[in-house]
Amino acid sequence: MQVLIVRHAPAEDREAFARSGQSDELRPLSNKGKAKMLLNSKGLQTILPTIHRFAESPLIRAEQTADLLASAYPNAIRKTLPALAPDGSDSEVLSYLQQHANTSKTIALVGHEPDLGELATWLLSGEVENWMPLKKGAACLLEFRDDVEAGQAELCWMLRPKQLRQLAI
Repeated sequence: MQVLIVRHAPAEDREAFARSGQSDELRPLSNKGKAKMLLNSKGLQTILPTIHRFAESPLIRAEQTADLLASAYPNAIRKTLPALAPDGSDSEVLSYLQQHANTSKTIALVGHEPDLGELATWLLSGEVENWMPLKKGAACLLEFRDDVEAGQAELCWMLRPKQLRQLAI
């Protein structure tokens, strides 16, 4: 099974949005972030032709990022996964992956930093660290050849947002 880990695209300015009085959970992607993520999605399609399932954080910016990714993969099943919200549970994400290991060849997870970097590090090494920070809109692909357990994944690739956009050209 392959696991694509994607950090949400650039969102509106945190401080400016805070002045609106709304919760940070409602902070959307910026227009520039949307445009960049649309190109990132096209770049992803060139190296990852199919995604079977998406799980996304319930925060608006992650949902909007997943929407843009889903435009490139319209047949994928989508689910909001609270464990992908900031300070979510890596073990709950692992449980989700294990539940779908036999039914989905490629699962995309869309969320936030530093949580995604910590999740990727844990899935690769079994260590609770963050050796793999992801920029906004970046992605990495992990693969489980056998058991879907922490420390059992292998890194296939990790690409910065600009690299993904270059693949779209």
